[in-house]
Amino acid sequence: MNYVIWAVLAAMLAYLIINTVRRYRQLKNFNPADESSKLRTLTDDTFDKGIAKGIVLVDFWAAWCAPCRMMAPVLSEMAEELDGKAVIAKIDVDANKKMAAQYGIRSIPTLILFKEGKQVNKFTGVKSKQALLKAIREHL
Repeated sequence: MNYVIWAVLAAMLAYLIINTVRRYRQLKNFNPADESSKLRTLTDDTFDKGIAKGIVLVDFWAAWCAPCRMMAPVLSEMAEELDGKAVIAKIDVDANKKMAAQYGIRSIPTLILFKEGKQVNKFTGVKSKQALLKAIREHL
């Protein structure tokens, strides 16, 4: 019986290691040029207009932030999937300090979900694609 438990634990550990290595390679090789063309880039000047209509998920990020880079491929996938239903947007907090200050961004990545220009949800840190899609679908 103990051998069965150890075999199951070893299989689970192997699965976790393989998935971690795969995700690390994905992150390491991610190029910002590979981002979806449907992903919108916002600035301090375009922010208010960019969130004014519909459902918009805004990623407050910075180029030096490893967790932000982890979120980039997920957000690109979401932008492709939600095209026409919701907008996925990014704003660089280093280049756009006004909006980061206005929304009290203290750690990144922070993702804020807007509906018709009003904040309806806020996420801090790396979140799963499923969790973000669920939040968006609640407001569609």
